[in-house]
Amino acid sequence: MADSTWADIHELPENGGSSSVLSELPSRRAIAEHGTYHDAPSTSVSNEEPPRKRRGSSVSRVDIDFFDPTGVRDLHRTLSRKSTHHGEKRPSTTESDITLAPIGDGPFDFEKTLRGLLRKREQADIKTREIGVVFEDLRVVGLKASASYQENMASLLNPVNILEKLRTIRHPPLRDLISGFEGLVRPGEMLLVLGRPGSGCSTFLKALANQTDEFRAVEGTRSYDSLTPEELNKHYRGDVQYCPEDDVHFPTLTVQQTLAFAAKSRAPQSRPDDISRDDYTETVTDILTTIYGLRHAKNTPVGDARIRGVSGGEKKRVSIAEASATRSRVTSWDNSTRGLDASTALEFGRALRIGTDLDRTTTIVSIYQAGESLYQLFDKVCVIYEGKMVYFGPADRAKDYFLNMGYEPANRQTTPDFLVAVTDPNGRIPRAGFNNLPRTADEFANYFKKSPLGEANRNEIRAYKDAHVGSEEKAHAYRESAWAERAHHSNKKSPYTISIPMQARAVMLRRVQILLGNRAATIANFVSFILQGIITGTVFLRIPESTSAYYSRGGVLFFALLFSALSSMAEIPALFTQRPIILRQYQAAMYHPFIEAVALTLVDIPITLISLILFSVIVYFIVGLQASASQFFVFYLLLFTMSIVMKAWFRAVAAGLKSEASAQSIAGVILLGLIIYTGYTIPERSMIGALKWISFINPLRYGFEAVLANEFHTLQGSCASIVPQGPGYENISIDNQVCSTVGSLPGQNFVNGNRFLQLSYGYSYSNLWRNFGILIAYGAVFLAALLIFTEYNTGAGANTSAVLFKRGSKGAPIEDKSDEESGEKGVGVDSSRDAKALEKAIAEQPRMTDIFSWQHIRYTVPVSGSERQLLDDVSGYVAPGKLTALMGESGAGKTTLLNVLAERVSMGVVTGDKFVNGQDVPSDFQSQTGYCQQMDTHVPTDTVREALLFSARMRQPTSVPLAEKEAYVETCLKMCGLEAYADAAVGSLGVEHRKRTTIGVELAAKPKLLLFLDEPTSGLDSQSAWAIMSFLRSLADSGQAILCTIHQPSAELFQVFDRLLLLRKGGQTVYFGDIGHDATTLIEYFEKNGSRTCHESENPAEFMLDVIGAGATATSTIDWYDVWSKAPEAQDVQREIEAIHTEGRGRPAVETTLHSEFATPWLNQAKLLIKRSLISHWRDTTYLMAKLVLNVVAGIFVGFTFFKADNSQQGIQNKLFSIYMATIVSAPLSNQLQVPFLRAREIYEIRERPSRMYSWTALVTAQFLGEIPWNIIGSTLFFLCWFWTVGFENSRAGYTYLMLGVTFPLYYTTFGMVTASMVPNAETAAILFAFLFSFVLTFNGVLQPFRELGWWQWMYRLSPYTYVIDALGRQKITCDAVELVSVNPPSGSTCSEYLERYMSFAGGYVTNPSATENCQFCAFATTDQFLGLSFNISYDHRWRNFGILMAFVAFNLSCMFFFTWFFRIRTKSLKSLFAKKK
Repeated sequence: MADSTWADIHELPENGGSSSVLSELPSRRAIAEHGTYHDAPSTSVSNEEPPRKRRGSSVSRVDIDFFDPTGVRDLHRTLSRKSTHHGEKRPSTTESDITLAPIGDGPFDFEKTLRGLLRKREQADIKTREIGVVFEDLRVVGLKASASYQENMASLLNPVNILEKLRTIRHPPLRDLISGFEGLVRPGEMLLVLGRPGSGCSTFLKALANQTDEFRAVEGTRSYDSLTPEELNKHYRGDVQYCPEDDVHFPTLTVQQTLAFAAKSRAPQSRPDDISRDDYTETVTDILTTIYGLRHAKNTPVGDARIRGVSGGEKKRVSIAEASATRSRVTSWDNSTRGLDASTALEFGRALRIGTDLDRTTTIVSIYQAGESLYQLFDKVCVIYEGKMVYFGPADRAKDYFLNMGYEPANRQTTPDFLVAVTDPNGRIPRAGFNNLPRTADEFANYFKKSPLGEANRNEIRAYKDAHVGSEEKAHAYRESAWAERAHHSNKKSPYTISIPMQARAVMLRRVQILLGNRAATIANFVSFILQGIITGTVFLRIPESTSAYYSRGGVLFFALLFSALSSMAEIPALFTQRPIILRQYQAAMYHPFIEAVALTLVDIPITLISLILFSVIVYFIVGLQASASQFFVFYLLLFTMSIVMKAWFRAVAAGLKSEASAQSIAGVILLGLIIYTGYTIPERSMIGALKWISFINPLRYGFEAVLANEFHTLQGSCASIVPQGPGYENISIDNQVCSTVGSLPGQNFVNGNRFLQLSYGYSYSNLWRNFGILIAYGAVFLAALLIFTEYNTGAGANTSAVLFKRGSKGAPIEDKSDEESGEKGVGVDSSRDAKALEKAIAEQPRMTDIFSWQHIRYTVPVSGSERQLLDDVSGYVAPGKLTALMGESGAGKTTLLNVLAERVSMGVVTGDKFVNGQDVPSDFQSQTGYCQQMDTHVPTDTVREALLFSARMRQPTSVPLAEKEAYVETCLKMCGLEAYADAAVGSLGVEHRKRTTIGVELAAKPKLLLFLDEPTSGLDSQSAWAIMSFLRSLADSGQAILCTIHQPSAELFQVFDRLLLLRKGGQTVYFGDIGHDATTLIEYFEKNGSRTCHESENPAEFMLDVIGAGATATSTIDWYDVWSKAPEAQDVQREIEAIHTEGRGRPAVETTLHSEFATPWLNQAKLLIKRSLISHWRDTTYLMAKLVLNVVAGIFVGFTFFKADNSQQGIQNKLFSIYMATIVSAPLSNQLQVPFLRAREIYEIRERPSRMYSWTALVTAQFLGEIPWNIIGSTLFFLCWFWTVGFENSRAGYTYLMLGVTFPLYYTTFGMVTASMVPNAETAAILFAFLFSFVLTFNGVLQPFRELGWWQWMYRLSPYTYVIDALGRQKITCDAVELVSVNPPSGSTCSEYLERYMSFAGGYVTNPSATENCQFCAFATTDQFLGLSFNISYDHRWRNFGILMAFVAFNLSCMFFFTWFFRIRTKSLKSLFAKKK
């Protein structure tokens, strides 16, 4: 850069870097450092030691317009216009260099553009700050994650194990996660942290970012210049941040909204030129989107796994831009390049370099597979070996340090890979002539401490501490700078920059933006309220003002209240989804977490108002409730208040708990209690004393009383059933008749609503507004709880990882060194691996002799009405004994070609030829090849041996004896280096050993022709990647033919391959042939055809991708596809293929070994799958215990709620409701079983179906039969806790158990699976199930009796639970006093004489038959009379009902198969199916 760039250098402030993005230009010190590699004059900073030069000239300079040169140009014009807008006279070029002008032919200088803003900041006397991190004797203690045994139901319930767990909880085993760390990271420096998974990288990053709450202890000293960690956390928390590897953002917010919120929430009070906060936010957003190349995506949603948004690389840059917008001074980035290809990872590093240089921040980054170009961006490197610091110092001296120690890198091994390899006993290479080398982590750490670099590190720490640590003056200056940023009305000691009202406005705006970004969900919510309103309204259509509808009137009000109150329970998953975002932004001091709860509540109010007005109007007027304006608005007010109160309650439950599973379970149990103890299903007078208190603390109860009193207050219901009446009573006056409804009075043909409520429920209209006040109080308490829990329950549960072994296995557990918070399961060094046994096992593998080839492969797919070509004229072959790499940039078609060759595409058109030895491929080609996918998809509870044996038994022919298959599986375990892990659960393995298991599963099938692998090193650290590739090399050397895609490997990995097929975008071949020793053949091809020269130290894989124009920023002027098409090498390939064909056609064709679709018969498939399903459930103790505990708790709760129900009318109704409540328990049980069903289907669709392992019908059958035993056991436990507690007769136990203990679980299991078979994921399944289940519950004749259903009576007959509940009867009824009605007989008649004729045809009985007045009449004498009239239930139908329910089960089973085929298996369109029939 020209010297004029720094023309105004002496005008810069003396006090370091700025904390404002607008003014974060280099301080004098930064300019001094820039001067070291730009030949510009440097100016030293007073009262500071001279800065160490930043790695001399080896630090890679990243131009500010690297990502978006055009955007930078546009931004300059925008800033210029804003400068004029704010009234400042535009300076001429003679007095300022603010004008953006090209310097020679170089890029535009962004820093120059912003210098005018910097000058304004100085004029406003805005104080700036920067902060470094220095640490000594740093030690972090955490939970020990030693290997243990896999839990199963037997071990879980073993009393000995329970006592051991209690002891462990009281005295948890601890270990040092990291210890003995010392070092310094200055402002403007970037530190790279390297180590194997589990070595302690995440712990170290969190410790430096001052996020240590999850650890047991943090010892040693950490100093943030003159601030202590405690002071920093309490007052300046936002200045130090930790960024996890996952980019977690609100998916429906756009990039601009995400960055604008971050800028607004951390906007300082003092701003250049006194621009407004809105202008500041807009300007910062413009600057950041420009710097990080996001201008084109400003209005694109960030997105997530379900919502399409920006790309992975762009999302990573959004995270960096957000951290820049919050003006953090120290930032830790944890393995943030995971899942990114090399070019995108390099862009990430360059963006960090820009941010660090511009902001003068302190940046700490951990990366697993770092390329050389990425490594060169860093100033310092820290190498960690099993929790010990084995190097900390200049990045450009690390390699020489380990070389001088006595270790050397492999050929073309990158520096970061070499540094990590030194910490791997199996990966490091000692240099010849060096003895007594350090071997253990402790030896390495001690060696470094005694080395000159270790001493230099301590000297640098001492010098920095003398200048910066313990200086009250510097601490005061830092505080002054921070206080100057605080808003006028905010607490100066608070870590938050803006005041609470400003936070509330910003977060509320964001909540509105989230809703607008997800309009479909909001609209769906409104539609659901409308639909539910219509259904509810029509079920209770135009209920008459008669006593016959009193029960229905209560039912519709109960349902309306319940629906409005409980609709918010569906929010619990969303609340847990957003919790990591809120936690991260709380740690960044953007806003108080309770502000998010306030915003959620306030923004939700208008939505609740609208949705409930829609629901209320529809229900109120379709049903025909009391037609007065006051009663309608009181009804609406109560529904709205109840909804707000219960939303606050469910949100508080979610906010108070750590895990979603706990919240769902507790909410489910509480929901059951709330429903039962509302007072509708069981009146207060029928509740047992021990549980009646639940009613008094139940807010729904007060809402229900208020809404019922509001409706019944003006109701005078005409009597529907007068006693006596009918033949013989034609001339009786009303004085000698009475209404049979509770609350009637002699001589009245109506029943007063208030009296009915008082006698039936104990409710009174006078309590209406009292209850409303109680609801308001509940709302205030729940809201306060929500705010408190949200503010203080900010921790995230840290899971400790361990390799879990099958109980009873012989394999000794392996000590696990996993980093407790990294989420990455590490495993101990596999020292037990016998190299000779491995070589012998591989040598015994049968050699492949057949050559697979393909010519002129083209593949097109339909896209939006047109076609898109993904592969274009690709030819090649894979020879036995050769390891062939398939490479290209993202989108070049690598995986697509692999899928086409492996016959794994189900759409589009494939043309071209595939041959084996020049002849057509056998019909069972898929069965004769192995395919290892990028994702390691397995049943997590299976052991490694079980996974391999399952593959062998399913995919090897039945003619092979089982003993031979088992022996071959043992051979595969040796080949894959998995002997020590043979009995380990696959789900608990580390990434490397899961990848080995994936390869082993394919080898166990004995592929005869070829092994395909898709990205086998994706997500691995460099040493694990090397171990996998070395294993593949050994397989190839033994005669295997292997075709493997790989995404930009290191030079070391690249040398493992023999041949290369290189594609560019569009699926066009750029090169196919030998790689050559040290890639000389490949490099010579490109250099002789016009590419630049490949440097000696350059990675050939990166070189070739760069020259063909791969990556986000590279371009090429040469059409390499055209070059290849005309090259003699291409002609040679065609000749080689023809020669292979000619030689192969002289041999017999490869025979088809399988003459059916699958290797084993259907019954054998089903048997193996059922066994796998049963074992999986047995080991999934969380799933089974949740199922069993829910049944037991629900059984006890429902049983004791209706404890010893008598045979009064209310008692019989209570027994009916106890069965109804039993059916409701099936809802959470069905939702629960959908998760393993979908998980098993996912494994089938991803891996097992394309491998032709087994039939989908066998899977569906096994899923059903594998689930049934556990559900029957659960329902049996429910029955035992419930039946005798409620007080049913012993004579009914057998039939009731048959219905509720056996048939009922058969039904809800199939119903849950039918729902799951129609949908793609568990979330959609839960929504669809809730909708369908509401029909089953609404129309079974309990909420609304059959006689009142009207048009919906057909749904009553289609509701399966109608036939479950229809099982009571043949019992005598004894009315309670409140149920007896008083009637006066004519003068001279006794009660029995007067009512005998009536009772002969209407039923009922008299308690005082000989009385001559006040006859106490009970309207029903038997349960058949009561249930038949009220609920259309008859005991005579019991065996018919059993048959009908079994027919429903059979129907569900057929639907399960049909929907699975229709939605998941069917490959042809319906149009083509019908066309074929015609």
